[in-house]
Amino acid sequence: MFKNKNAGKNNLCGESIRRLRLSYPTKLSQRGLADKMQLIGIDVDKNAIQRIECGKRFVTEIELKAFAEIFGVSLDELI
Repeated sequence: MFKNKNAGKNNLCGESIRRLRLSYPTKLSQRGLADKMQLIGIDVDKNAIQRIECGKRFVTEIELKAFAEIFGVSLDELI
């Protein structure tokens, strides 16, 4: 069985996404961020955003690209 050696986290970008979400000009809620993702065609809900931010959910490259687009940052900045 695979053991994750990254301090139990399933992604590297969750903390950055949370930081960017809270520093967004209108301070997005998790639901607001999920709504923005859905508007560009990425089907995530508030609970998925919460799991991403705390590192309990993997993030696909398509989702990562969408987060970068919403926040206006590079993919490197998210990771």
